[in-house]
Amino acid sequence: MKVILIKDVKALGKKGDIVNASDGYVRNFLFPRGYAKEANQSNLHILNNQKEAERKQKLEETEVAQKIAQKLKGKEVRLTVKSGDNGRLFGSITGKDIADRLNKDFNVDIDKKKIVMDNIKKVGSYDVEVKLYPEISTKIKVVIEEK
Repeated sequence: MKVILIKDVKALGKKGDIVNASDGYVRNFLFPRGYAKEANQSNLHILNNQKEAERKQKLEETEVAQKIAQKLKGKEVRLTVKSGDNGRLFGSITGKDIADRLNKDFNVDIDKKKIVMDNIKKVGSYDVEVKLYPEISTKIKVVIEEK
């Protein structure tokens, strides 16, 4: 029997897949637990509409991410912090600090988790990667200065 999976089912398929399964497995396991629905014309039409909507949404998200990447490409962010001997910082610079500065300077709202870097504990210049979307990222320069 052909069914459309509503949820991921181990060893059968992922959500949205159309799979063949035995009648007993479908009637006794998939349908009662809400893991699948019958692959008739109306359900297939609904599935195609959902997939098209998801594709359009992904396309929009990638376009937005590419615009932000172009806007930030090669930009420089300056942070002034207190430091001690030999340029060592009191504390460290985190992704949140950089995300806040990007929002303030360039009016770009970026989640702190998307900023890939090691902890910055000294005054100096660092290259930091900003991952905006899968396979879309850009590099910015972060300059740490003493107060």
